[in-house]
Amino acid sequence: MRFYKFLSVILHPIVIPTIGVMLYFLLIPNNFISNQKLTILSLIFLVTYLIPLLILVFLKKLKIIKSYQTENIKDRKLPLALMITLFYALGNTLNTIANLKDLGLLFYSTSLGLFLIYTLFYFKVRASIHLFSLGIPIGFFMILSNLYSQSFLIVIILLFLVAGLLASARLNLKAHTTKEIYIGFFIGILSSLSMFYLL
Repeated sequence: MRFYKFLSVILHPIVIPTIGVMLYFLLIPNNFISNQKLTILSLIFLVTYLIPLLILVFLKKLKIIKSYQTENIKDRKLPLALMITLFYALGNTLNTIANLKDLGLLFYSTSLGLFLIYTLFYFKVRASIHLFSLGIPIGFFMILSNLYSQSFLIVIILLFLVAGLLASARLNLKAHTTKEIYIGFFIGILSSLSMFYLL
């Protein structure tokens, strides 16, 4: 059980965007120097990790949410709405910077996917955001394979394997049903792919 909890923490949705961007800088040819990469990573870490963490602490302090795990739909609504806005704003920012339109696409996709997950709340469906956060980079690297005529098959396979481990952890912790796992995962992949064709 501890292993499953450990997996859920280290692969938390607010950690994955920073890891995804680090992979992007490692695998995609670019002209950025180390300091520029560090600045971009710092911005992404601030917007996708620190600010969401502070929002959760603030909402818990005000007793708007019952727990940091936001286990029920009611607790998830406001944090998720704020995340949609943050990711969209980050996508807008990165999209205006030369050579960062790929990352702009990544965060537009995430914002779109979170919006779809939010919409499902009205149908009483609580899709897994953990698995969604891994579906997004899988779709993203599929797109990059097409854009750069370069195979990222190893990265995609590794992400699928990690997603499988994480899905097992979430199921064993009884955090989600199998249906919620699949819905979250495929919303992630499809959001990335559809945003590529929309933009």
